[in-house]
Amino acid sequence: MSQDTSSNRQHALPSYLNSEDLGAWGIYLQQVDRVTPYLGSLQRWVETLKRPKRSLIVDIPVELDNGTVAHFEGYRVQHNTSRGPGKGGVRFHQDVCLSEVMALAAWMSIKNAAVNLPFGGAKGGVRIDPRNYSKAELEKVTRRYTSEIGVIIGPAKDIPAPDVNTNPQTMAWMMDTYSMNVGATATGVVTGKPISLGGSLGRVEATGRGVFVVGCEAARDLNLSVEGARVAVQGFGNVGGTAARLFFEAGAKVVAVQDHTAAIRNTNGIQVHELLAHVEKHAGIKGFAGAEEVAIDDFWSVQTDFLIPAALENQIDARVANLVNAKIVVEGANGPTTPEADDILTEKGVYVVPDVLANAGGVTVSYFEWVQDFSSFFWTEDEINHRLERLMREAYRAVSEVAKYNSVTLRTAAFIVACSRILESREVRGLYP
Repeated sequence: MSQDTSSNRQHALPSYLNSEDLGAWGIYLQQVDRVTPYLGSLQRWVETLKRPKRSLIVDIPVELDNGTVAHFEGYRVQHNTSRGPGKGGVRFHQDVCLSEVMALAAWMSIKNAAVNLPFGGAKGGVRIDPRNYSKAELEKVTRRYTSEIGVIIGPAKDIPAPDVNTNPQTMAWMMDTYSMNVGATATGVVTGKPISLGGSLGRVEATGRGVFVVGCEAARDLNLSVEGARVAVQGFGNVGGTAARLFFEAGAKVVAVQDHTAAIRNTNGIQVHELLAHVEKHAGIKGFAGAEEVAIDDFWSVQTDFLIPAALENQIDARVANLVNAKIVVEGANGPTTPEADDILTEKGVYVVPDVLANAGGVTVSYFEWVQDFSSFFWTEDEINHRLERLMREAYRAVSEVAKYNSVTLRTAAFIVACSRILESREVRGLYP
């Protein structure tokens, strides 16, 4: 009989991970530990949450424009599919690693369950800096990656979507490659596609719109008016830019923005439409004439009502959390706040709307797209936005009530709601064989 200590049972790690450096997966495990005491009899199944269902690592060989052959490492992780097919984006980034993709897949499981979508969690990634490659080379990488992971994806198995450095064109290549391999056009294999290929209206702005909607709900809980409120946004791409625009159009003042090129501040308010046009032309906020450039720490410490981290994970660590001078943090990015920073923000009285709730607008409209593709019947953008806003408000309210009932943070409450739904599904399905 094999022996197993209680410590090992608590954190049983796959042999392919480095226990000394778990990366993003380690953050996710801490979050599961925090929610476990609230799961009641479902604690029996909690180890299910600590092990991805399936992890695939693939080699992606392509011939570059100069005739040389390059190899890239690709991943697709399916964390849990108890509630439905896997769902999650594909990112192209030079620092992508298995631990990160595992954590992102797990957070997708939580996110889908928190918003009560009929999906499990999955995620994909390729270790590549797309800035260094031509469009033709990126197409080759995308198509070969799709062929390699084709054995585990499909409209009823696992549905990829855009993420960091991928876009509707990437999804079009993925859909076409998968369709050629199966011998039939399969529009439902990916979401975030161009409209001409069965994409959904409203998908591009969906994540940022969701951030705005739950931010407004949080403000209502704190008796804070959005009109006249100050907003700081980290990351000014699709998510951050859309959220900033919607807050601006609702009468809020965007007082600070940071991206990979600079940090800028204007306490009188930045003209968001002008900044969006500047970013479109210059691929970054640096050089924008309507604000002063400041140090990164000055961005984090700016006095604001809303702080929206909408870049990459692990941006708000313990040091940065001590700088934050905001009333509400609305996480547009995945995993932007470390557990240590989370505790510091809570102690400071900062109200944090967690990523698994705040940025679920994207996957929600991806769900709408998937449904529309299956039915071949498409909705108007107004219908989609209305359905999105209703669903996001309902999800926020459900999580908020659990937080109040258990006297816990919104993040812990979101995990209580989501993990309970996932593990209830696991329990009633039972184990096969």
